[in-house]
Amino acid sequence: MKATKLVSTIDLHIHTAASDGAHTPAEVVSMAQQAGLRVISITDHDALDALPAAIKAASDTDLQVIPGVEISCEGQRSDVHLLAYHVDWHNQTLGDALTRSQHARVGRAQAILKRLKGLGIDLPWDRVLQLAGEGAIGRPHIAAALTESNHVSSVREAFDLYLGRDRPAYVSRLKLQPEEAIRLVRSAGGVPVLAHPWGQEGVIPRLVRAGLAGIEAYYAGYSDEVVANLVALAKRYGLVTTGGSDFHGFAVMPDRAIGSARVPSHCVRALEGQHRRIVAEG
Repeated sequence: MKATKLVSTIDLHIHTAASDGAHTPAEVVSMAQQAGLRVISITDHDALDALPAAIKAASDTDLQVIPGVEISCEGQRSDVHLLAYHVDWHNQTLGDALTRSQHARVGRAQAILKRLKGLGIDLPWDRVLQLAGEGAIGRPHIAAALTESNHVSSVREAFDLYLGRDRPAYVSRLKLQPEEAIRLVRSAGGVPVLAHPWGQEGVIPRLVRAGLAGIEAYYAGYSDEVVANLVALAKRYGLVTTGGSDFHGFAVMPDRAIGSARVPSHCVRALEGQHRRIVAEG
């Protein structure tokens, strides 16, 4: 496991092997400690499975783990990703919705392999399953299979050539509408936040009306100008701001080191305040 130069003590956007990350929850907790982080959130794609293990791994440490999830939603022009913080991961309604989403991921992955085969690339389904492990199967696992079979030189190239939107092997899948996801998150006591919102500012007014509580203003790779614009946008709509690295592991996304987003401490306090208000509202 590799630590990174500390940029922030907070990282609220981290993935584990329970979805498409490279590391187990316990490994992520260890890496966060090595990097000097004090607050993290596990936000796996459409999966809550890593939360008990991550919280247990951090239980005898000074590291706070905020339970979270990243929900893939169907936008009008592009996918919308909704981060949820302080969710009750025992909530049956939310859990059932995420389970349906995970089942849709399997069908999508199989359809992608069929398209790749039509392009002359025959990837073994068993190998993709092995790469996914216990996690929710996704395009990064197919990208890893393409890379190790030397059809592409990197995961990024796999997306650029085959798996990205409008690429020849891209397949859409059944996803929640953002408004429905916001309702589910709030019903589970969670704080719904729009992930990596730059370029999607147009959807914010509609999502605010649906109950959106925040936007991810401090995202790894965002310039100071972009951050300032997003912070101003959050103030305009009365939203909290969050931030994180979108860490998946160096083998998956080598340019996203854990703790590499500059996230102010007030983000954690604001999230806690929003969580208390949402729970109080019932």
